[in-house]
Amino acid sequence: MPFREINSKMVEATVIPGQRLFSQRGAMLAYRGDVTFTPNIAGGQGGLMSMIGRRVAGEATPLMTVEGNGTVMFGHGGHHIQVIGLTGDTLYVEADRLLAFDGTLEQGTMFLGSQGGVMGMVRGQVSGQGLFTTTLRGHGAVAVMAHGGVIELPITPGRPVHVDPQAYVAHHGDVRNKLSTALGWRDMVGRGSGEAFQLELSGSGAVYVQASEEKL
Repeated sequence: MPFREINSKMVEATVIPGQRLFSQRGAMLAYRGDVTFTPNIAGGQGGLMSMIGRRVAGEATPLMTVEGNGTVMFGHGGHHIQVIGLTGDTLYVEADRLLAFDGTLEQGTMFLGSQGGVMGMVRGQVSGQGLFTTTLRGHGAVAVMAHGGVIELPITPGRPVHVDPQAYVAHHGDVRNKLSTALGWRDMVGRGSGEAFQLELSGSGAVYVQASEEKL
């Protein structure tokens, strides 16, 4: 794993010759060694067609390629940073939450309707995340941004986890997610709890929840 958490808002990445990583453009805070930062017009992995797909899906965020031999410190906007390690599975996360990730990870996009059907699409609208989300798959590490602290909640078979859509950050594993509602007459007359919609995540994996209902 090339990322080391310095504190809750800064991470240090080790860059070695022959390997690269991607970071959000402008997120470099300091570095040591012989390191280069190149704007990545393709927005990450996968070449031209993958880039076009991400832009059509609204999941393209300005990235830069980081290469060389040294260490780089990253942070952005004072946001809390969480490092997530992947061991062959897939991370589902919004593109604007990506701070940096291993260049070895395979990047793609996923239509929310394919993971939760119609309610998956509704979820995208309710949470303000749109109809697509970014995927990163393989072995490596990802640094994501969030408001406040982040907690990792395990998801085990038979025990789904319910999350406020605005507090959702990312999830990984063999997980299904859908939007569930608890609308009742009190909600209709403005006396509801304010928790009318939740994300229900079931299967096997983990979900990351931030300590705020505010989007980045």
